[in-house]
Amino acid sequence: MRKFIAFFERFRVFLFFAFLQIIALSLYVTFLSFPKFQFLTSANAISGQLYTWEHDLTKHFNLSDENSKLQDENISLRSQLPQSLFKLNTQTIKINDSVYRQQYEYLPGEVINSTVTKRNNYFTLNIGEKHGVRIGMGVFSPCGVVGKIHSTSEHYSIVKSVLTKDIDIDVRIEPIGLTGLLKWDGRNPTRGNIVGPSNDLKIPRGSKVITSGESGIFPKGLMVGTVDAVYAIEGEALWDIVITYSEEYRTLQRIYVIKNLMLEEQQEIEKSIPEDKEEGK
Repeated sequence: MRKFIAFFERFRVFLFFAFLQIIALSLYVTFLSFPKFQFLTSANAISGQLYTWEHDLTKHFNLSDENSKLQDENISLRSQLPQSLFKLNTQTIKINDSVYRQQYEYLPGEVINSTVTKRNNYFTLNIGEKHGVRIGMGVFSPCGVVGKIHSTSEHYSIVKSVLTKDIDIDVRIEPIGLTGLLKWDGRNPTRGNIVGPSNDLKIPRGSKVITSGESGIFPKGLMVGTVDAVYAIEGEALWDIVITYSEEYRTLQRIYVIKNLMLEEQQEIEKSIPEDKEEGK
């Protein structure tokens, strides 16, 4: 207590001066409009900056949850698209439960490990058999096709990406309707190739490339890329088509695994197709 009293006795002049300064400043800000305006403006600016920092920090920590919610919303909306439904009644185009049956479901996930510089590149997902993932299922992102499920464990799965030799995904070039197989030559992770289309039709540069839906692994209409260049193959009546992928695989994070609820039925009926045999055998 003695030290406290001694402190006030020692600095009484300075403390009294500071007290008077505070009173004078308060009166100055309170009764004069311009200083008052400047003070309030500065206070609001500081408060606004603090709120901005708080918002940015909170937004950063909530980003993962927001992305997950967005994935769930995308799944709900995509499941209602005609490409995800199987038409039961071909005499009408009205969408209702008696006309369409759900054909495709989508499982959200994330890429937790990936490569793009090897000849064959695979992506690791944070979802597996426990979540409904099975070998052979298609994988895509909001921007484009990603690949096919190559292997699975209980909690993880491996994707054979489009940046892999012989990925062989059925695609269609719009609006002309030519179909072919998606390939990758192992060079540029932003570009792929389409083989199969005959060169009797011209393919404009910039044409959209989408999934054809023939195999049942992918629904029809998923974005793959756009035609960048078309070359004639010497000695063959085919085009060599170079496309630019719609997805940037080097920064890929959010994906969806496709579950075709009618794939087994399609594959079973296709087993009845007779195999081609050479003449005379």
